Amino acid sequence: MTAAIPMRDSLGEVLVPADALYGAHTARAAENFAIPGPRLCDHPELVHAVVHVKIAAARANAELGVVDQAVADAIVAAGVEVLAGRHDRHFILPVLQGGGGTSTHMNVNEVLARRASQILQNAEIHPNDHVNRGQSTNDVMPTAIGIAVHPAAMDAVDALNRLREALLAKAHEYDTLQHLGRTCLQDAVPLPVSAVHRSQAYGIGQAVENLALTAERLLAVPLGGTAVGTGLGAEDGFADLAVRNLAAALGKPVRRAEDPYYGLASLESLAAVTEAMSRAGRVVARVATDLRLLASGPDGGIGEVILPSMQAGSSIMPGKINPVIPELAMQTAFQLAGAATTAHLAVSAGELEVSAMAPVVTLNLLTGLPALSAATRIFADRCVAGLSWNETAVARNLHGSLAPAVTSATTNGYEAAARDAYAHREATDQ
Repeated sequence: MTAAIPMRDSLGEVLVPADALYGAHTARAAENFAIPGPRLCDHPELVHAVVHVKIAAARANAELGVVDQAVADAIVAAGVEVLAGRHDRHFILPVLQGGGGTSTHMNVNEVLARRASQILQNAEIHPNDHVNRGQSTNDVMPTAIGIAVHPAAMDAVDALNRLREALLAKAHEYDTLQHLGRTCLQDAVPLPVSAVHRSQAYGIGQAVENLALTAERLLAVPLGGTAVGTGLGAEDGFADLAVRNLAAALGKPVRRAEDPYYGLASLESLAAVTEAMSRAGRVVARVATDLRLLASGPDGGIGEVILPSMQAGSSIMPGKINPVIPELAMQTAFQLAGAATTAHLAVSAGELEVSAMAPVVTLNLLTGLPALSAATRIFADRCVAGLSWNETAVARNLHGSLAPAVTSATTNGYEAAARDAYAHREATDQ
């Protein structure tokens, strides 16, 4: 069992494992938020985002002369070690927590302070006075969340574009085939199969544009706003320097938020990405739903689409194959819809100068976006790319076309055309 040592903070004394790099705040938070679920060490992208902010801030503070250069260098060196994955086990807190992310922030501050102190051979580097100089959870966490979520969103954009290209390839492959369209699950008129797939690809493209746009807005960060957006406690020029350092380190167009007060008070930018994520999942699921329906049967259903056979579909019925990949895409969309609902609730629970419910939105984005990416790639590669159209079934079902009735109605009138259509159907059914 790891030995514990007493540490003191403003609330008194608390025991902390002797080999831990974190300190009293983290230890208290670990007890307060002892819930199951993903922890910071499970989401290094969030930890790394906070560390990038800390490195940018340390360099800015050194340049402004408010933190000693040697101390800043040690903080940067400690941060580089964290970015390399050397200290993951010390980020012990759940992502979901009370306090708007203060404990996540302090977990990082404490680890960097302790490790920087060791680098300077046990010099006293303080998590608040040095690592957190000129910063607040109010501005650090929205900044860090934004830069952590952005790459996950762009990976989802790549996955969606992959599906879009797979659908366009199918449109090209079947550019001369027509199949029977349906409305309200009833026979309608023929349309080109290429139009079906191009329409699906268009919907995916719209979702891509929406997700990319909302993700890009996350790069407008409120760093430098400190407590409630005032900038109180930060040296003049800190915000510009820190944001410039952050942009250079990340190689992304990170910029200061137009209104830092709004950047702290509102979760709308995160909710917008969550909604765009959910919309993308919904659009993918609609494609999956349609292909699943068109592949139904194969003998007792529509049977016009043949999906790749991925695995046995029944433990008792030999030869049964289920559309497991479309069903994966559909269920992923259901999960993402739940994330969007959670984000709506979190946004509405904000009040006054800060919104404290960011952790739950962050967790849903850091889990939901990779799920969207993975499910979309699987759907593109293991379903859409390998599907084919059963031209025999397509030709058979075209007998239900109402195109002749539509044409007749233009010359003979709707009522006469309807009577002929009903009569034809009765004769066919006999």
